[in-house]
Amino acid sequence: MGTLGLALAAAVSPASAADGIPITPTQLFNGYRHCSTDADHPSYQGAGDGLVVEGVPGVTDSAVSRLVGVRYELWPVTDPTRITTVTRDLSTPGFEAPATIASSALADGQTYAWRARTTVDEAASDWSAACYVTIDDVRPAHAPTVTSPNYPPDGWTEGGEPVQFRIGSNGVDDVEGFEFTWHRDLPVIGTDIGDHGVPQPVDPYSDTRYFIRADALGGSAALSLIPPSGSGVMTLSVRSLDRAYHGSAVTDYTFRVSSPAPTITPAVPDPEFGEPTGFTLRPDPALQAKSPIVGYSVETVGGRSDRTFDVAAEADGTAAVELTLDGIYGENVQVTSRSANGWVSAAASWGTTYDTTPTVVSTAYPENGSSGGGSVTGTFTFAPKVKDVVSYTYTFNDGGPEVTVPADADHTASVDWAPAAEGWYDLTVYATTRSGIQLAPYDYYFTVS
Repeated sequence: MGTLGLALAAAVSPASAADGIPITPTQLFNGYRHCSTDADHPSYQGAGDGLVVEGVPGVTDSAVSRLVGVRYELWPVTDPTRITTVTRDLSTPGFEAPATIASSALADGQTYAWRARTTVDEAASDWSAACYVTIDDVRPAHAPTVTSPNYPPDGWTEGGEPVQFRIGSNGVDDVEGFEFTWHRDLPVIGTDIGDHGVPQPVDPYSDTRYFIRADALGGSAALSLIPPSGSGVMTLSVRSLDRAYHGSAVTDYTFRVSSPAPTITPAVPDPEFGEPTGFTLRPDPALQAKSPIVGYSVETVGGRSDRTFDVAAEADGTAAVELTLDGIYGENVQVTSRSANGWVSAAASWGTTYDTTPTVVSTAYPENGSSGGGSVTGTFTFAPKVKDVVSYTYTFNDGGPEVTVPADADHTASVDWAPAAEGWYDLTVYATTRSGIQLAPYDYYFTVS
């Protein structure tokens, strides 16, 4: 900020009273939170590193470039004669002009009033209305209590219903609310800074994914939550927050959930590679009874274009989906069900394997055998194990190029090859389908003697 002040001082001429009349600062904030003009409802702020107060100064003649000053006064509401003054010189009209009141001037638990005025040389605006702030430098002394009547911490509980939590302040009378998460790392409460340096504070309790206000100061709160996954060991981390947003120590509530998975049934026992196949998804009856299944999340793994998509369920909780399985080594399908109450089940898994390598046959050079000889030509015949093969690509480990040959009408192909010398050889070959799928390669080993 010092560097910025020097830059502005070099760019803008000093103000004079003739340039305009100073205007009372607006946009007042303390600790990057809105100031409170209600003495009965002050803002609560920590001040371990001092208290930042700020406002936007102005002058009546905004067309004239100038720098102005801002003066801040703070005093304990119990003793208005004990005034602490801080100033911000060389401030730009229309922009926030922060200043810091040293922590040595502030006492924990004490309520203070502060105000601001704009100065231009010897002229000064009216004072702003007083803002009230109570200093709170002490975080809640105890971690909150966390209980659940329907998911106790011991043993396993069948899922399907939201987890009901009761969170208590544990005897701390200035707890305003609670922060919670399933992911261990609790969110940080911060304030964005907008145009002209104006803070953009947001009530954290408006984000109900992570915050809940207590039913009274020092009170408790009831939570109804869906765990992030359908089964396993779950941990909810919770801490208390006072009015200054100081966090207590964290309480971890751990419990165990068993959640039946749906079933996945293909229309045929062994779906063919690359062929569209229908699947029926059926809910677990226990989950369906607790809350109707409204949809499924389907994930394919191992195919050419793995994807995750949702499928709506019928009234009876079932759903139909058509999949084309094209994983050259096999493919896996994983499915979770979603209940009307938001519950997501454990994942069901169905999978199949495919051998998409071609077969290779050679009379002159049988696989894993030793035969032939230098310059003896052998014929190698390639045949598919899946449908719609249109070509084969092969290479020998003798340094020759990779060669692609078209398949015949019966989807086979034959190539002739003569070795340059005796020794061990590896023929690598793979097939390609009409749709462009490059299938799994096969290594055919033999020895030329």
